[in-house]
Amino acid sequence: MTTSPTATHDVRSGGVLEEALPVYDMVLTEHRVVGAEVDTLFATARDFDFLTVRSPLVTAMMTARALPNRLRGKRLDAPARLRLASEPGALPGWLLLGQVPGRELAFGAIGRFWTADIEWRPTEAADFAAFDEPGWGKIACHLLVRPDGPGRSLLTYECRTATTDLASRDAMARYWWAIRPFVGYVLRASLRTIARDAERCP
Repeated sequence: MTTSPTATHDVRSGGVLEEALPVYDMVLTEHRVVGAEVDTLFATARDFDFLTVRSPLVTAMMTARALPNRLRGKRLDAPARLRLASEPGALPGWLLLGQVPGRELAFGAIGRFWTADIEWRPTEAADFAAFDEPGWGKIACHLLVRPDGPGRSLLTYECRTATTDLASRDAMARYWWAIRPFVGYVLRASLRTIARDAERCP
């Protein structure tokens, strides 16, 4: 079964994330109970603009990550918005891996994330799971929605990482453990923003 942006998946198979990256080195998972029905919450998550996550820490992280490029005089134009489901390709390197309508939206990237200037490895969603060229790392994430009682749903944001050889694993592990607290903060901030938007829906 391929994981193309238009593909649907059997929930019993474990979903898109499990198909895209079933074996991984590191994982970070955050949950949030949301006062909205499953359909409303999934629609909000599917259309979520990741650039609407606002906080001093997120702004500082984005600035720090772009600093090496700025010091080298390399200008990167930020997209006006970042909706992975409706506008795949808006962020260099990232792609939509697939979705289970009403339940799961998965996205990922292949690159050398541990370098000052990330090197991306373009690929197709259908090739993501099998990709094993040495020297690269893979990140796969999903937003997962499940019922949690009348008028409530559980929203999960999970991020997994894997690498294609031992040297890359060591480099990725050092990078991941350095940024892990900040990744957790961004995951929680994203869940909080999606929950706020879903709970405001009529």
